[in-house]
Amino acid sequence: MASPATDSSPALPVSIDDVYAAAMRIEGAVVRTPTLISKTLSDLTGATVYLKFENLQFTAAYKERGALNTLLQLDEAARSKGVIAASAGNHAQGLAYHATRLGIPSTIVMPTHTPTIKVTQTEGHGANVVLFGETFDDAYAHARKLEGECGYTFVHPFDDPRVVAGQGTVALEMLEDVPEIDTLVVPLGGGGLISGIATVAKAQGRPIEVIGVEAELYPSMYNRINGTDLPCQGDTLAEGIAVKEPGVITAEIVRALVDDIVLVSERRLEEAVSLLLQIEKTVVEGAGSAGLAALLAHPEKFRGKIVGTVLCGGNIDTRLLANVLLRDLARSGRLARLRIRLQDRPGALFNVAKIFHEQGVNIIEVYHQRVFTTLPAKGLITDIECETRDRNHLDRLIAALKDAHYEVGLVELA
Repeated sequence: MASPATDSSPALPVSIDDVYAAAMRIEGAVVRTPTLISKTLSDLTGATVYLKFENLQFTAAYKERGALNTLLQLDEAARSKGVIAASAGNHAQGLAYHATRLGIPSTIVMPTHTPTIKVTQTEGHGANVVLFGETFDDAYAHARKLEGECGYTFVHPFDDPRVVAGQGTVALEMLEDVPEIDTLVVPLGGGGLISGIATVAKAQGRPIEVIGVEAELYPSMYNRINGTDLPCQGDTLAEGIAVKEPGVITAEIVRALVDDIVLVSERRLEEAVSLLLQIEKTVVEGAGSAGLAALLAHPEKFRGKIVGTVLCGGNIDTRLLANVLLRDLARSGRLARLRIRLQDRPGALFNVAKIFHEQGVNIIEVYHQRVFTTLPAKGLITDIECETRDRNHLDRLIAALKDAHYEVGLVELA
């Protein structure tokens, strides 16, 4: 990454004064969310970890800040005609909520696959929601078309200096609450949040490292800054930062001010969502967990540092959250499916169940398979889903089954 801009460098599109002005505009209209230390996550990662709870905003995401800062700078003519945006959810909700509060009509174009919870919540905030296209790019093009046809003001989710300045207020609050933070780890999609945060961090008169975090499936800003051509596609848990093309304005700021960008896997994102719920008792979406995912994936990079990270959103579908939690239980050994070969005779299942009982393991489900198997006609496969205390408890159960001469295997998650 390039070194931060100096006084002799060309002026960037957003300055620290822009962020201070945004903070004054939006004061009292957005939640001043807490920045709190997590002792358990600090012990787990080897860094001193502070969490900024932006999932506690009214619409459960930091996007309100940039949207409101933009709305408050519109003239009366633009306000009367209304605003339009393309968004997969959080920007949509933030813009819709504050537009309605200010008496400004809003239209939001969303991709057709947008999670239902985000569609219904956006409509609940008073917006007219238009579902169009399979991707953000499709929705974006349609929104710009409607902008021209209807005279709306387009409010970009990230590539607008007013939006960037509003998002930068997150860092003002973090550094005011915890002045000793020396590293900021920021979820990175289009680049609006990290551009605002980096603008603030690099104006503090002391070294503060700014690290962006992208999902491995969508390394768009990583590609732009590093000149790589990694693919941007797939179903990521972090759909809030699944952007194929980062902003022009934000890329300029990131290139000048951000120290590094790291990539995190889907497995680490799932683990981070689960840990935040279990340890901090807070719900985040995949994008909101990206900072913690980076700490888990790259501990050597952050060990010993005082790290601040933003839980940037909490809008996750409840069914998806349940799946993430169950998968985490399976990976930790607390939930397991064992595949056991039995002889098809009376008492076979009883004898296996007896071993589960002796080991203190709870059986949840039993699946018998007699027909669709390569075993002889007198053999069968039984899958047993069970609940254990931890991985060691599961290992003891498997050892007991093998000691009783059963063929047993663990059905692993990918």
